[in-house]
Amino acid sequence: MAEFKIHELEGTRYVDVHLNHEMVRAESGALCYLHGDIAIHSRLMPSVGGLIKSLMADESVYRPTYTGTGVITLESSLGGFHLLDLQGESWILERGAYWASEGSVDLRFHRERILTSLWSGEGPVYLQTKVSGHGKVVVTTRGPVEEVALTKGNRVETEGKYVIARTGDVNFKMRRATKNFFGRFTGGEGLVRVYQGTGRILLNPAPYWRYRIFTERGQNPDVPARTVA
Repeated sequence: MAEFKIHELEGTRYVDVHLNHEMVRAESGALCYLHGDIAIHSRLMPSVGGLIKSLMADESVYRPTYTGTGVITLESSLGGFHLLDLQGESWILERGAYWASEGSVDLRFHRERILTSLWSGEGPVYLQTKVSGHGKVVVTTRGPVEEVALTKGNRVETEGKYVIARTGDVNFKMRRATKNFFGRFTGGEGLVRVYQGTGRILLNPAPYWRYRIFTERGQNPDVPARTVA
């Protein structure tokens, strides 16, 4: 199996991928440099359906593969990275969270219900990357990640995209933060994102301080192009 290592240098973080006659897939434009006997392959043209879904999901049309033996170094970020180890389950990743994965991992799109899409402000079509099978997946984050296990009857509510990934058996919906209608005007909170079911979520409550400083100043924090906002 390919080996993924997350490093920290000068306040930034980056991922090394060690291959031994193996294949991995990465987000378009993620490569920094590589060394070894590694071939890069990118499809000339995606399927029409794949192209349409990719555009609707605001995700890359092309996700090149790297095959061979050597080390791949991916672009650094003022945000961070989190490693998932899939053992046959499925994960739904928030838009922009996918960064890289082993070749054994299946990549598809997950579509939310129309009402949920509209309430969340994503328009009539809300597509997210879905990964499943066996193997490792790297996701991008703004800061440290907390994994929360959900059991039947409990839920997590967030005011914003603080959940960057969830297992396929966790349901997502939108609702008002307060039970009474006028509470939305006096309570200071509008709609919240609700996650419930039996499974796990990745919660990203706060960014690294350098990431926060750059974004609050309106500057480009030089993070991967699809790091979750």
